[in-house]
Amino acid sequence: MTTPSADEQIRVLSAGAADVISPADLRKKLERGTPLRVKLGIDPTRPDIHLGFAVVLRKLRQFQDLGHTAVLIIGDFTAQVGDPSGRSATRALLSSEEAEANAQSYFDQVKLILRDDRLEVRRNSEWLGKMGIADVTALMARMTVARLLERDDFAKRYAGGAPISLLEFLYPLLQGWDSVVVEADVELGGTDQLFNNLVGRQLQQQEGQEPQVVLTMPILEGLDGVQKMSKSLDNYVGIAEPAAEQFGKIMSITDELMPRYFELTTGWHPDRVGETLAELADGRLRPVDAKRLLARTVVELYHGEGAGTAAETAFDQVFRAGGAPDEVPERLVPEAEFAGGPVRVARVLALAGLVSSNKEGRRMIEQGAVRIDGERVDDPDATVGKSEVSGGIWQVGKRQWARVRVE
Repeated sequence: MTTPSADEQIRVLSAGAADVISPADLRKKLERGTPLRVKLGIDPTRPDIHLGFAVVLRKLRQFQDLGHTAVLIIGDFTAQVGDPSGRSATRALLSSEEAEANAQSYFDQVKLILRDDRLEVRRNSEWLGKMGIADVTALMARMTVARLLERDDFAKRYAGGAPISLLEFLYPLLQGWDSVVVEADVELGGTDQLFNNLVGRQLQQQEGQEPQVVLTMPILEGLDGVQKMSKSLDNYVGIAEPAAEQFGKIMSITDELMPRYFELTTGWHPDRVGETLAELADGRLRPVDAKRLLARTVVELYHGEGAGTAAETAFDQVFRAGGAPDEVPERLVPEAEFAGGPVRVARVLALAGLVSSNKEGRRMIEQGAVRIDGERVDDPDATVGKSEVSGGIWQVGKRQWARVRVE
């Protein structure tokens, strides 16, 4: 394959980006004609990846497709330190066991996006775990407190009297040192990582390396169209979720949000994104058809060719005909839960993974959103016995279905 010109690569790689520091440096690196080492660090703080986080992974895939090497750093060491980016309070620290379990889950999901070739995977415990106190103090001496307080989140917490641990001050230096070790030409991240990535440039310069280009991607809004996509806010689309679930969730986004999703979640070339949005703007493409196209595209990215059409058919069966989908996932609840007798429906919903908590289960019942074998549950204190949980179809809202059994 002929390598595209530097101009074409910059056009593709800059599409959708929030910051490129600097375009001139990126051009200089690309014009050498040798593959760039493009770094992305992931702290495995949660076991799953959603479309919001996949935005930057998609950009890394674009670099791979243009012939560059993706250097994926699993922050198994820094995950135990805690990234303070965008936080108003110190993050709870993970154990090494939790970090390792989450890292393995990340590996499995990253394969859905990145190529196997042109990929180098490293764990930063390889070098950070070997640092002694003398190494750490030498690294800390490279940064002033005044420089760290330039970070917006640190500045706000300091002004408000909120505590900031010294460990949090150390985090940007550790992330920046990763760039030195792997000799990154480019570092990717979300806009909340801009400060950390710029620290990497500074440390590389101090070490006599050519400083990395910093390219940040915007934070994707969740399904509510207001707050950033987050599992804790239940406004997310997980990349490992069932195809029907992904399709249904994307069909729920607002029309105003569609351009952002086409640009940031499809992995399309900017020309195709532009053509689709132009058709949407001038009425050649109806909003409902555009949303279906978006949903099919995202589903096929993570579930393969044909999965989008199948999910669309299942969606129409549920929403137009009012029936349950053909394939309903089975969820098991522990028999021990029924040792004391009947269990509240809200509790079973949580155990089956249909809601995030007992409290949410009660709220969904109060909203009339819960049905068992087609019968609506109206009492938030309703209970079921073990014999009643025998493979019935449980439904929460319009998208959540499960066949629930006692394990």
